[in-house]
Amino acid sequence: MEIGKHGNALRWQVAGDPSAIDPAAWDALLARQRTPTPFMRHAYLAALHSSGSAVPGTGWSPRFLLLWDGDELAAACPMYVKAHSYGEYVFDWAWANAYAEHGLRYYPKALVAVPFTPVPGSRLLARDAAARAALLQALIAYCREHQLSSLHVLYGDEDDLAACDAAGLMQREQIQFHWKNEKPAPDGVPAQPLQPFTSFDDFLASLSQDKRKKIRQERKRVADAGVRFRWARGADIAAEDWAFFYRCYERTYLEHGNAPYLTPAFFARMATEMAEDWVLFVAEHEGDPIACSLIAVRAGGCRAGDQNGLESPPPVAYGRYWGALARVDRLHFEACYYQPIEWCIAHGVVRFEGGAQGEHKMARALMPVSTPSAHWLAHPAFADAVERFLERESEGIGHYVEHLERRSPFRR
Repeated sequence: MEIGKHGNALRWQVAGDPSAIDPAAWDALLARQRTPTPFMRHAYLAALHSSGSAVPGTGWSPRFLLLWDGDELAAACPMYVKAHSYGEYVFDWAWANAYAEHGLRYYPKALVAVPFTPVPGSRLLARDAAARAALLQALIAYCREHQLSSLHVLYGDEDDLAACDAAGLMQREQIQFHWKNEKPAPDGVPAQPLQPFTSFDDFLASLSQDKRKKIRQERKRVADAGVRFRWARGADIAAEDWAFFYRCYERTYLEHGNAPYLTPAFFARMATEMAEDWVLFVAEHEGDPIACSLIAVRAGGCRAGDQNGLESPPPVAYGRYWGALARVDRLHFEACYYQPIEWCIAHGVVRFEGGAQGEHKMARALMPVSTPSAHWLAHPAFADAVERFLERESEGIGHYVEHLERRSPFRR
């Protein structure tokens, strides 16, 4: 634990274990943010640590930074000192290689992020813009003091990015694919409030004929193979369902030659402490489970956003994990996209975020969305070189998005 003084009479503290932080104070601060997600809740971050998933032994050394104004938690963020770039989904391997080629050390570096979770949302939790700016100054001061090569704020929201821009951090864009529960406005029709879909068929009717036909064919293949789905949320997810989910999750990683990032103990914590944040879709064949997918859900209308003049955030779903113990043609698309989208329509969820990468998601009406990050490099020459690289990369991303939007799956 390190305590010092930093501007505006705010006292800053570094916690090496999230369990040392008052959960109520952390979650109260999260509730005031523009874009809260379940993944920034204290229970989620603490579970990553206590389960052995994101700990020094796996290359994630927690250094959670807290700013106090007397007894009030004015700002906070999850920071990790990293010895590698795994589990981040914002790729800087080329930067690390360039440092090594010049005889310089890129690791350790500092990361403000949720481990293994490429979900956009609030990262720099703060009571106001001034506290957020002070938090960033403290982060950079910590990096300088401990001779870290760099600071990376991943998947932050617009308040985070505005603070990072004001502090001189470089911004980077990547693309994810998100589905929105709103009927597209017909061409030539004046702007009006968009309406949600009333059913999966209503959603299909918004697509071009070829995309609509493809989705129906894919769903039919799964149904004709005798596969049926059931879903469960929260306390209705039985212990044997969680156990089956982990078998599927683990197999998916092992089939790709990697050990899974998250341990069984992590999901055990989710089942007991954050059950209502999860929905499980289980595929069954002749009564036996053969595959499943897991999504997280942010409930709507329960945040204290209006304290800052912000509306309470609407319900959002996040595609997270999937796995299968049997091979069925097109089962992945049914489990990971069509079942969650159908569930979102039935439950009034406004958006389904499909996770990192995946241009193929556009054929399922998940459209490109920019997901920014912000970066500070201590070495001036490398900071200049990376800034020039990011300018070129940003231009390329812009052209890529234009190309994607011309391939919209929706009816013209």
